[in-house]
Amino acid sequence: MEDYWALFDTPVDRSQSNAEKYRAMMRLFGTESVMPLWVADMEIMTPPFVVQAVQARAAHPIYGYESMSERAYESQMAWVARRFGWELKREWIFESPSVVASINLAIMAFSESGDEVIVQPPIYPPFMTSVRHQGRELILNPLTCNADGSYGFDLDDLKRKITPRTKMLLLCSPHNPVGRVWKREELEALVRLCAEYGIIILSDEIHADLTYAPHIHTPLSTLGYERVLTAMGPGKTFNLAGMGLSTLAMSDEGLRQRFKAVYDAVHFGQGNIFAHTAFEAAYRDGEAWVEALLPYLRRNRDLLQETLRDTPLTCKAAEGTYLAWIDCRALGLEDKALRSLFVAAGLGLSAGLGFGREGSGFMRLNFAAPYAQMQEAMQRLKAVSL
Repeated sequence: MEDYWALFDTPVDRSQSNAEKYRAMMRLFGTESVMPLWVADMEIMTPPFVVQAVQARAAHPIYGYESMSERAYESQMAWVARRFGWELKREWIFESPSVVASINLAIMAFSESGDEVIVQPPIYPPFMTSVRHQGRELILNPLTCNADGSYGFDLDDLKRKITPRTKMLLLCSPHNPVGRVWKREELEALVRLCAEYGIIILSDEIHADLTYAPHIHTPLSTLGYERVLTAMGPGKTFNLAGMGLSTLAMSDEGLRQRFKAVYDAVHFGQGNIFAHTAFEAAYRDGEAWVEALLPYLRRNRDLLQETLRDTPLTCKAAEGTYLAWIDCRALGLEDKALRSLFVAAGLGLSAGLGFGREGSGFMRLNFAAPYAQMQEAMQRLKAVSL
C-alpha cells in the first residue's frame, strides 16, 4: 500500500494536455487561476500496470480492427464475483463507450416518443439531458434531504408519479453527487415498487468500487428482478475515463434482444484496442490498487470534513465516490454569486444547480487528488466561509 501511496502523492501536470477540466476552465470560470475540482476524474496517476499493458500493446506495429478479448470480459466477471458476489455471465454483457451512451441506447430500446422516464435529482446532469434528447417525458422523483444532510428515496412520491406511460427509471448507485451508497433494504423497496408496475431500471454503478467501510455496494442485478440493466466499468476506479469503455449487462433475454436491435443499428464497431487492453489489465491486476486507493481517498474526504467544521458550510461525509456535496445555503447567496465566491477563492467546482433545482445552494467538489493538493484546496475553501 505504501508504494501506491507514494504514487498517489505525486502531482502530475495536466495543464498542457487536452484534459477537459483544464481546457474548459476559461469558458466555465472566466479564469485559469482556479484549482479544477469539478470533472469526475482523478488527479491521481492511472495504475502503472495499466500503463505498462497499454505501452506493450502500443509497441505492436499494427493498430487494426480488434474485438475485445474474452480474457477482458472474464477479468470483469471475476472482479464483480470477488468484490460483490455477483455471478455475471458473458452473454449478458454489451460493450459500450460510456455509461451515458448506454443510457441513451436503453431509452431508445425500451421506450417510445412521449413515454416517461423517471430520474431522481439532484443527479448527474446527463440523466436528465439524455431523456430530453430522446424525446421522452422527464419525470422527476427528487430524493429526500434529511435534516442531517443525508438523502433517501421518496417512494411515496414515486408511486404517485407512475403512470401507464412510465417505462424506465434511471438509478445512480452509488449516487453522484450526494455520495450515498444505497442500503440493500432501500434498493429492495425500490425494486418492489418498480416490479409492481413492470418498470425497467437502468442502474449506473460506475462508482461501485469506490465505497468506504462500513458501507457496501449492492449490485441491483443481485436482487432477483430481471428488468434491470447494470452499467459498470473501470473508468472511475482506475482513472481510465479517457479510454471510453464501459459495459451494460442485462440477464433477461427478451430485453437483450430488444437492446441488441438498437445497439447493432448504432454500430459501435469493435471499439478501441488500447481501451480493451486497459480494461483487462485493470480488472485482472487491480485488487491491491483499489485496496490502497480507498483509504487514501477516505483521508482526503476526512480532511474536507475537518475543514468544514465550525464553518457555515456543511457536507455529509460521502459513503462512496470521490465527490463531496457541499451545502452552502447558510451563506444566503444566489447560485451565481455562490459560484463567483468559490472562483474568487481559487476553486473551480461544479455548481449544484446543474444537478437539478434541488442542487440550488450546493457545490460539488472532487477530492480525488494528491494529499498536498487537497490541503491547498482546503486552505482556499476556508476563505469561502470567512
